[in-house]
Formats: sequence, C-alpha cells, structure tokens
Amino acid sequence: MTEKEKMLQGMNYNSRDPELLTIYHKARRLMKEYNLLDSQLTDERQRILSEMLGSIQEGVWIETPFYCDYGENITIGSNTFINTNCMFLDNNKITIGKNGLIAPYVQIYTASHPLKASDRIIENEKGTSYLTSAEPVTIGDNVWIGGNSIIFPGVTIGDNVTIGAGSVVNKSIPDNVLAVGNPCKVLKEL
Repeated sequence: MTEKEKMLQGMNYNSRDPELLTIYHKARRLMKEYNLLDSQLTDERQRILSEMLGSIQEGVWIETPFYCDYGENITIGSNTFINTNCMFLDNNKITIGKNGLIAPYVQIYTASHPLKASDRIIENEKGTSYLTSAEPVTIGDNVWIGGNSIIFPGVTIGDNVTIGAGSVVNKSIPDNVLAVGNPCKVLKEL
C-alpha cells in the first residue's frame, strides 16, 4: 500500500513520501500562481483551480489568498463562495456542497497526530519523524461557515447549517441548525 493510499484510508502515513511531496509541490506552485493572478483574469483563475483541485463545479469563486496542502483531495459544489485567507489541509477528502459560503480565515483540517508525544515522535537511524493520520471532512449543501471558524478532522456538517463566526467544530453537526462556540454546539433548529 502506498503512503497516499494509507493517508486516504485514515492510517498513519509518511508525509515526506516522494509521491506526496510531488503532489504537495505541484499544489504550492499552482497556489502561488493563483494567489498572484489579477482577479479580472477569470478564465485563467478557473484553469488553475481546475488543475489544482480535485473537482469544482460551475460558479465556484475562491478569493485570494487561498491555501491547501494537496488540492487534489478537495471537491467543491456549484455556486460556492470561499472568502479570503482560507486554509484547507486536505490530507484526506474535503467535500463541500453547493451554495456554500465560507467566510474569511476558515480553516478545515483533515490531518491529525497522536496526542502523546511518545506515540507521535518516531526516532530511528534516519533521524526523527512523526506520525500523521487524516480523516475526511464533509460539508453539506447551503452551508454558511462564519469567519475564523475551524473544522476538525472527521467532522460532517449537514445541509442548510449556519456555523457562527469563531466556532471550533470538533463534532459533526446535523442538518438545518445554527451551531456556534468553542466547542461548537447546536443552538437551535433553522
């Protein structure tokens, strides 16, 4: 099994694997190109996003700067708007539905590490490394995620949800609710 296959299956993997580094460097090149591009060059912006991301549907708009790890593990549904300075650590799949609003500085994490240092840090003859694993994040249709929110690995956010600004979403959120806070909790049905 390759390190990429391990990563996408939620197993511990080597993030410095040559195949993963190749994908990582491609994403960095495309992000740099995208983030420096004139906003009026919409066809070129779309070309770069199509090359960098796994799948984007019609009407997706991503403000710059935008950051991700690999890009190819990100799927975005139609008419979704992603505002400035968002960071998507797509070590596993990030799936965002249609008609989404992702506010500035939203961070979506799929990667994680063991909590205990002795479980996380590996020392051997080649030096020191660390264990990494990743779980997918799924965001439904018609979701608004407020600014400076953080979405943790393994979280699913249902359809028609509003996440309040500054929320830390560490557990899945059902459909049709307003959820806010640290940790994020459902306040009411919508």
